[in-house]
Parts: sequence; C-alpha cells; structure tokens
Amino acid sequence: MAGIYIHIPFCKQACHYCNFHFATSLHHKDRLLLAIQKELEMQSDYFEDNSIIKTVYFGGGTPSLLTADEINRIIDTIYRNFRTELLEVTFEANPDDLTKEYLISLQDTAINRLSIGVQSFFDVDLKWMNRAHNHIQAFQCIENALHFGFKDLSVDLIYGSPTTTNEMWYQNLRKLIESGVEHISAYCLTVEEKTPLNKLIKSGKSKPVDSTLGATQFEIMIEELSFAGFEQYEISNFAKNKKYALHNTSYWQGAQYLGVGPSAHSFNGRQRSWNISNNQIYIQSIEEDELPRQSETLSVADIFNELVMTGLRTMWGVNSEKLKEVSKLYFDEFDRNKSSLIENGMMRFTDNNYILTSKGKLFADKIASDLFILE
Repeated sequence: MAGIYIHIPFCKQACHYCNFHFATSLHHKDRLLLAIQKELEMQSDYFEDNSIIKTVYFGGGTPSLLTADEINRIIDTIYRNFRTELLEVTFEANPDDLTKEYLISLQDTAINRLSIGVQSFFDVDLKWMNRAHNHIQAFQCIENALHFGFKDLSVDLIYGSPTTTNEMWYQNLRKLIESGVEHISAYCLTVEEKTPLNKLIKSGKSKPVDSTLGATQFEIMIEELSFAGFEQYEISNFAKNKKYALHNTSYWQGAQYLGVGPSAHSFNGRQRSWNISNNQIYIQSIEEDELPRQSETLSVADIFNELVMTGLRTMWGVNSEKLKEVSKLYFDEFDRNKSSLIENGMMRFTDNNYILTSKGKLFADKIASDLFILE
C-alpha cells in the first residue's frame, strides 16, 4: 500500500519542543504550494511498479493554514499524476484553526481523517510549550469536528513535560476517552538540539526534562487506555475499534512512500531520499525543473535493521520469515541475540513474530539498537 506525504512548512509560531522544518512567514506560500504541485508532476514515475496510492498525509508545519481550495489543488494534482484508490487522507490541524467555518470548508475536500495537535488540556502546559491555542479551543475543536462529520479523529498528546503532573496526565487521558475519539497519539517530551526548549534548559530558564516522570506517565497511559478499550498498536499510538492510522502503519510495515515539499522524505524499498530543508532553495530548484533532494541506497544490513526497529514498535512485531528473506545470515545472529530478551520477559515469540511485552516496550529503542546488525 503506497502513500504520499505532503509537507506544509508553515506555522503561526514556533513550539518550544519542535525540531521539524517550518517557517513562521507565509510570504512565499503561493509559490511554495505551486512548487509542491510541480514536484508531484515531476515525481509521477517515482513508483516504478506503478503502485496504487491508498493514503495521503498532510503534515508539517501546520497544514491547517491552507484553504480548502489550496488543499483541493494538491489533491487534484495527485489524482492526475498517480494511480489512486484513496482510503485515507489525513490532515494535521491545530485546535485554534478548526473553527466551524473552516471545518465546513474542509467538507468540500477529500480529507476524511483529522490529526489534531491538542498536546494538553491545561493552559500551563500549552503556554510552556508555546502552543497557539488554549484549553477551551482544545475541547471545542474536537466537539466541532465530530459535529461536522469528521468521525475519524486522532488527537496528539505530550507527556513527560515538567509542567505536567501525574494527576494532570490522568485528566488529559480521561478527557480524551470521554470525548469519543478513537485514535490517540501520545509522545514523550524529548529535548532536541537547535530547539528553543534546548536553549531554555541550558540557560536555566526552564526545568530539565525528567525521564523518570516520562516513564511513569507512559505506564499510566498504557493502563488507562487499555482499560478504556484502546489497543497500543504502536509504541506511541492507540486505537479503539481498530481505527489504526493506515498511512503511518504502512511506514512501520515497510511500504513505499513519496514525500513532497521541503524536508520531506521518501522510500522506494531500496533507496531513501529527502528534500532540502530550505523553503527558498526548494522553490527555486523546482521552478528550474530540478529536484532538490539527496538519496542513499540502503545496504542489506540497513534494510534488516529497519525491519527490526519499526516492527518491534508495533503490536504485530517483526516477522521471522521476512527477516530471513532479507538475510538468513543476519537472521541467525538476530535469533541468537534475542534469547536473553525472551528469558527476561522483554519479548515473546508468537506465530513467527517477535513481539515486545509491556515491560519491553519501556525500552523499545534500546532493545532494537542492541539487536541491530553491525557491518
């Protein structure tokens, strides 16, 4: 199942923790959107097997700064240049953008799934993160989206913030459970270099992030959401009634995807490529009929390690037969190294799949890296 990711690199303001590529000036917005359409045309033969596009994902940045007409022009360009049978068109949105008027306009687009960046229902968290919305808008946008027919909703939350107590985290989870939302993405706050948060912590203007707090709130989340009927189908993603994110699930299962826009990444099964993270250079290159991207061909070890890393993050695990197909030699090494993990209750082996236990999920990244093949 192939997909297309569209990166919209604009935001109203910079969230303190964010390290994604974006600009707060909309000065070149029209030219950039035309460049995205042209890049789609230039990449019409990206999928060598003429794959059918099943999912489209608008990410950013803040896609909800686009008008319905701008969204439709991008979708129409996809229809004209690719084989499509769209099952899911996800659109990231900020709560303050999801007014009744805007939601009504989105009804005239192909968007059938909203991913809303709520992050918290407490103003003290939102102000510390430098989010553009408040707790009232965080509640209202969910009610509005459901009222105007957007039943397939995902809401983002952040835990592990020094402003978020365990009781506040309980309340965030309970409020979402009560809202009727059937998909939740929750991420532990991490401090990335070159972000305002990193500078604030280094200057002593903000408390450092406590990894113990994050681990505790991770366990709270698993318990609360499991009790409410949510499946933890990926380390950071929870779904009720099997409302899995099709686009992101295809990433974790190794499907091909094309990324369009500044800083967007692509994967065709053998090569990984990425666009330049500079709006102006991106626009100029596309206008001059040049793709502003770099690429790398993955080694057998790279492909093997990616299967391990992404598979272990999901409830389906990593399939032993798929690993053997990539390399029997590497699989034998992997099989030897996983024994202690099973003995220590970190991993189980079921129906040819290696799956992390609840205990193992706390150390998913460390376990994956320990199992990586080193060339």
